[in-house]
Amino acid sequence: MKGLSGFRVALLQAGAAALAIFVVWGGVTARADAITPMSVTGSEPAASVWGQSSGAEMQLAQAAPAAQPSPAAAPATAVPAAAASPTPAAAPTPEPALTTPAVTGPLQMASPNHVNLLKWVPVLSELPAPIANLFNFDVNGVVSGIAIGQNHQMPGDFNARVDASNAQAFIQQPNGLIQYYVQVGGYSIPALGTPYVDLGNAVNALYGVLPVAYLKIQPTDSFSIMGGNLPTLIGAEYTFTFENINIERGLLWNQENAINRGLQVNYSKGPIAASLSWNNGFYSHSYTWLTGSLAWTINPANTLSVVGGGNLGFAKSNNFATPLLLNNSQIYNVIYEYNSAPWIIQPYFQWTVVPHNSQIGVLKTTSTIGGAMLASYSFTSNISLGARAEIIGTNGSANDGAANLLYGPGSQAWSLTLTPTYQWEKYFVRVEGSYVQAMGYTTGDVFGMQGTHPTQLRGLIEAGILF
Repeated sequence: MKGLSGFRVALLQAGAAALAIFVVWGGVTARADAITPMSVTGSEPAASVWGQSSGAEMQLAQAAPAAQPSPAAAPATAVPAAAASPTPAAAPTPEPALTTPAVTGPLQMASPNHVNLLKWVPVLSELPAPIANLFNFDVNGVVSGIAIGQNHQMPGDFNARVDASNAQAFIQQPNGLIQYYVQVGGYSIPALGTPYVDLGNAVNALYGVLPVAYLKIQPTDSFSIMGGNLPTLIGAEYTFTFENINIERGLLWNQENAINRGLQVNYSKGPIAASLSWNNGFYSHSYTWLTGSLAWTINPANTLSVVGGGNLGFAKSNNFATPLLLNNSQIYNVIYEYNSAPWIIQPYFQWTVVPHNSQIGVLKTTSTIGGAMLASYSFTSNISLGARAEIIGTNGSANDGAANLLYGPGSQAWSLTLTPTYQWEKYFVRVEGSYVQAMGYTTGDVFGMQGTHPTQLRGLIEAGILF
């Protein structure tokens, strides 16, 4: 991917923020305009289903007429009863958040903001229904900032910094035959054991200002086809900070791809859901990766997933978004999730392997084996505590041709992360502390400017708004 200049990145981010504000304002205006004089009287005009807002319609409750007093038998003059006070209308129930972008918790996305361009441009209603539906969509977004302090920073990183972690809008039509999802804006990538990737560099060197954008054809409730920039099927943690229990991604996540470009087929029947994707792996120039997932929803609280994929060919791409060794690897996961308030518990196992290939300097097949436990407990509807513990190790040594997939051939590492979270309506703040310990490492491949420290301690604060 060609790099964007700092000015162009800033300009695109500003445009994304302006777009989000405009579309959200439009959604609020559309909601207000939807209450017509006819709806106040309880009679509504007929309308095509494609011309309605995608949210539930608002109705005004009418007060019951005041009860008439019964005539009194004994007194000569009846005393009139006081008129009954009108019953106030019940507050509307908040509309549930959409399922995309995927959010593990504990943060909760806001209800969608509906935008119906069919109302503003009536001529669009004359288009075929599946096409007209594309102009009736939902918008959400997130804006957040982050502050980081750490010891033993690695080359290119700082011991303290402040940055924007998210400035993104999510525009989507999640219903109908033709659907779409567009995620636009800026983002940063904080991950354990690696230098922090600030917003400018993440947009410039990774996935651009449209990190996720795809078209989805769904002819039935159980079958769909997607194409575009897709979230990976691999792993238990998502790419962006607000989607996860912790602010930082973990050590196992560092071995996984995050966004890939390609096609994906989805099918579900009863408690079973399956997906198969042909894509470009670690965002490479070669479409030689095949990934798949199989999930069993045991009951509403328990899900078991088996995920796997790898490069079926050979790719020579090697850049910041496409690390050469990982892009020629295979990755397998077994993931279990328990999600029932007040608990979220998610243990998972991961095995990765880079086959022997002298063309990329792998003289011995090298693998990693790791496991992680992620959990979150909600003390109240506003306060929760998230935690992650993980360990990962690699085989081989520096003398047998094994590849360096961690902190030197044959190295291991473990980590602990704690993340208290507070969310009030759409506002949130999170504090995080993390610790990484490397073992069996190669001097020069660990932490510090000279790569000689085996540990790293970080503290983070993230605050923002989900709209």
